[in-house]
Amino acid sequence: MNAEVIAIGDELTTGQRLDTNSQWISRELAVLGITTAFHTTITDALDDGVAAFRIAVERADLVIVTGGLGPTADDLTRDVLALVAHEPLELSESALEVVESRFARRGQPMPESNRRQALFPRTSSVIPNPEGTAPGIDIEIPRQSQGATGASRVFALPGVPSEMRVMWRETVVPALLALQPEGGTICFRRIKCFGAGESAVEAMLPDLIERGRDPLVGITAHEATITLRIVARGANEAACQAKIAPTESIIRECLGDLIYGTEDDEIEDAVIAVLAGAGAALATVEIATQGQVAAMLAQAAARRHSGSLAGGIVLPRLAAGRSVAELARWARDELKATHGLAVGPVVTADDGLDSVDIALVGPNVAEAVTHRLGGSGSLRLSRAAKTALDLVRKRLRLHS
Repeated sequence: MNAEVIAIGDELTTGQRLDTNSQWISRELAVLGITTAFHTTITDALDDGVAAFRIAVERADLVIVTGGLGPTADDLTRDVLALVAHEPLELSESALEVVESRFARRGQPMPESNRRQALFPRTSSVIPNPEGTAPGIDIEIPRQSQGATGASRVFALPGVPSEMRVMWRETVVPALLALQPEGGTICFRRIKCFGAGESAVEAMLPDLIERGRDPLVGITAHEATITLRIVARGANEAACQAKIAPTESIIRECLGDLIYGTEDDEIEDAVIAVLAGAGAALATVEIATQGQVAAMLAQAAARRHSGSLAGGIVLPRLAAGRSVAELARWARDELKATHGLAVGPVVTADDGLDSVDIALVGPNVAEAVTHRLGGSGSLRLSRAAKTALDLVRKRLRLHS
């Protein structure tokens, strides 16, 4: 099958907001072995929508749409689908009950405009939305052009990413698997890494990241965190896991200590785990990163119900004559922790490059590193914060 992804919204066509949904959906389709042939972005206008959808259903076996399913007058995806399919919109009582129940749980009356969200083209099916009030639409639209045969399958989903992704996983993916001849089960395994760039990690995994491999290994980068996703298809879950295991073993052997966790683990989760395992408590003091390290650790500690974070201090500057290592010792002593972690101020070298010094002190540990700031804006500080956390993870594992 080939696919077209359509994103709807004036905020997208005017550049006010970035279309991340189309990128995410295209990656998910690739995992399922479906090629995305076209990306289309259109305004919240009926005529534009009809024109774009008529083209899409003629040239793509599968059309995935995000946006335009809200209750307002400019949410026209359902109207567009009805016109392209030559079908009337009909009220789904079951869908209306779900929408009404969401407002009832909030103790609010449902505005009359929200009834629109329970209107569907006659032959379509409802895609449940467990996270919001806008259900999706699943419909087959026959091709009309001369010589064309068959129909295009259209899945319309909300533009809100958190809602769209749940609906994708729970409803759309099973439907797409059922459309493919091999059917079966598909399983995923995510391995999380930090400490090397995307191209460097790929170079360390010869022949693993290539099209057509079984199981497929994909690589993505987000704020210096590298995620490797293994995707296997098989007759059942056991068959999938049997394919995933050897590939995961190769990845672990090749990447070693770059790997800090799996699935939804973040670098701060790994740090809290290693602190807890060592019976240690960490105090942080930050200048350049403005409290990001402490905030990340606090969230991870709350998730894990851990007391391994003694506290965090944010300072505007480094006192004259004081080193970052001394700052780490001061935070450790001040907050009565076993270890102190300090991130110093941004320093600009003669070559114009910025850097920050990071220091960790504790029993059997006294180390300082200089981190070069790459990227721009908040991204480079996020990378610096993760570098500081990774220093804790690696050194405490080494000495535990």
